[in-house]
Amino acid sequence: MANITATKMDLFGSKAVTETVLGASDTLTYKEADATSPVLVLRNPTAGPVSVTIDGDGGGSVHVPGVGAVDVSAGIVIGPIAAGAVEAVSLHAIKAYLKGTVTLTGGDGLAASLLEF
Repeated sequence: MANITATKMDLFGSKAVTETVLGASDTLTYKEADATSPVLVLRNPTAGPVSVTIDGDGGGSVHVPGVGAVDVSAGIVIGPIAAGAVEAVSLHAIKAYLKGTVTLTGGDGLAASLLEF
């Protein structure tokens, strides 16, 4: 189990990005109160499509205006991500799924980068 390390991006210029190759189960740290705008980048260098489930262990039911109660306890599936493709996920956009310890499962072989702006 690897922890996906965040790369803090500068306002100007470029920066080397840390990639983590995902295994059966990996973690990342998400703090909703942070002033950063974290983006999880998932690159698929494998020969086939791969899906990954992102799930915080503190998720339950959340109220969505116009919809009502939505159960987020099973996490959110990103993908399938096609071979050679790259997906970017704004973590603030899926914050309801990220309460508690956040685990990524099923993404074997994906290269993950966590960027904080």
